[in-house]
Amino acid sequence: MPDRPLIVGLGGTNRESSSSEKALRLAMRAAERRGARTEVLAGAALDLPMYVPDTTARDPKATRLVTLLREADGVILSSPGYHGSVSGLLKNALDYIEDMRGDDRPYLHARAVGCIVCAYGWQATGTTLVAMRSIVHALRGWPTPLGIAINTAETGFDDAGDCRSREVARNLDLLGEQVIGFARMDWPDFGNVAPI
Repeated sequence: MPDRPLIVGLGGTNRESSSSEKALRLAMRAAERRGARTEVLAGAALDLPMYVPDTTARDPKATRLVTLLREADGVILSSPGYHGSVSGLLKNALDYIEDMRGDDRPYLHARAVGCIVCAYGWQATGTTLVAMRSIVHALRGWPTPLGIAINTAETGFDDAGDCRSREVARNLDLLGEQVIGFARMDWPDFGNVAPI
């Protein structure tokens, strides 16, 4: 159990100061306040070449992404709800996790993963959160019990990045707490199950 677990945050959009990036940073700060080391890859840091499984050549940003995820004890993901699912930017970044399939700890094995979705309306938040949690399961991660859906038609963030809703801010804080709490757990050894 790491004393200062590394929590890696992925998300946001190519738009500067997007709601999903602000929400991600608030959850990451909550983990940091509880003793985590944190790294955030947002926006331009996730603007990677399309993942191609048949090549080993990797863009430096893709190499950094995979390196950080290999070291990560926990992950927080944040996406806008685009047409009922995660953004292509985040999905492409998550596809690079395939490079970890042969690792001793493959994919997101035994890592807690917090999920955040921001959308202008409840329908997109719900379907996107379900899609994100399904992706985490497929990557052998453990979605935290709390997933955050933020309807930006009802609440938003100020210029400093703080949430205007105390309830949403508390939930983002709790998500950060859950991820670091699970990261400190002594996970059972589930074995290295071969990819199907």
